[in-house]
Amino acid sequence: MADESWRAPAIVQELAAAGVEEPPSRYLLREKDRSDVKLVAAELPEPLPVVDLSRLDGAEKATKLRVALQNWGFFLLTNHGVEASLMDSVMNLSREFFNQPIERKQKFSNLIDGKNFQIQGYGTDRVVTQDQILDWSDRLHLRVEPKEEQDLAFWPDHPESFRDVLNKYASGTKRIRDDIIQAMAKLLELDEDYFLDRLNEAPAFARFNYYPPCPRPDLVFGIRPHSDGTLLTILLVDKDVSGLQVQRDGKWYNVEATPHTLLINLGDTMEVMCNGIFRSPVHRVVTNAEKERISLAMLYSVNDEKDIEPAAGLLDENRPARYRKVSVEEFRAGIFGKFSRGERYIDSLRI
Repeated sequence: MADESWRAPAIVQELAAAGVEEPPSRYLLREKDRSDVKLVAAELPEPLPVVDLSRLDGAEKATKLRVALQNWGFFLLTNHGVEASLMDSVMNLSREFFNQPIERKQKFSNLIDGKNFQIQGYGTDRVVTQDQILDWSDRLHLRVEPKEEQDLAFWPDHPESFRDVLNKYASGTKRIRDDIIQAMAKLLELDEDYFLDRLNEAPAFARFNYYPPCPRPDLVFGIRPHSDGTLLTILLVDKDVSGLQVQRDGKWYNVEATPHTLLINLGDTMEVMCNGIFRSPVHRVVTNAEKERISLAMLYSVNDEKDIEPAAGLLDENRPARYRKVSVEEFRAGIFGKFSRGERYIDSLRI
């Protein structure tokens, strides 16, 4: 039987703790890419748009939201109703989880029998090919919606308050999700509940990302360039350590940490449903030589029974569909396959 141990890479945090001076070759940019890929980025040419959730109904705020969605696909959200203490708590508890002994964390492993990958659990991302360049990060990936489908076998039982705090935080971000996608539907002159209706019983996941210090931040990605496959992502970033970078017009820019502000990120599903009017931004995470970094992404998708296609209300003879219709199952499989190769699945859907 062929040796497929490559499918189960080491926990990155363990590599970092061992004090390796050079990451294993599986994490390093290929020689041919090193002159073309620069992991440094410029400062933003203008401040990232800031949207006040409590004032989205105003015409001025709606215009600001439209500009943010069309130009960046990213924006910072203020007055979102999630208490600062809750945001601090969910981040502190996640840091406490990742800093536990490996034996305790492995109880929630995303590998069955040490080799068969599953979406939920603790570990690293799926490894599809033997020559795949790996990311310098570990993650804990948990289904939070629908609540009756939560599999608590993967939810840490230590720290003791982890489950309650995550559920409380997820309730807050679900409300934010609904408010934002309703505002987006209004901007597009669709029925207010157009996107909301496609979310009934849809899966939602919490993805905790842990980036240990890396000895070669010039050659190793925390997470490679990609766009999210989601409808919407609500991101809580480390308030002390930056690392997120976003691409615009082919150039990379640093996104600085802003305490107690949520970062809203449109996904490929939304770009397709908006027929390209709003964009799904390409972004990446770089590593830090001295400090660990943590983030929490709440990932919202459409119902598994729905197809992903441009909204009919956005199409006419002068505005044809820019993307082909695809099932959620095919879309999800395409995202996983392309991500491992550093490619965007949405590009294959363009008409």
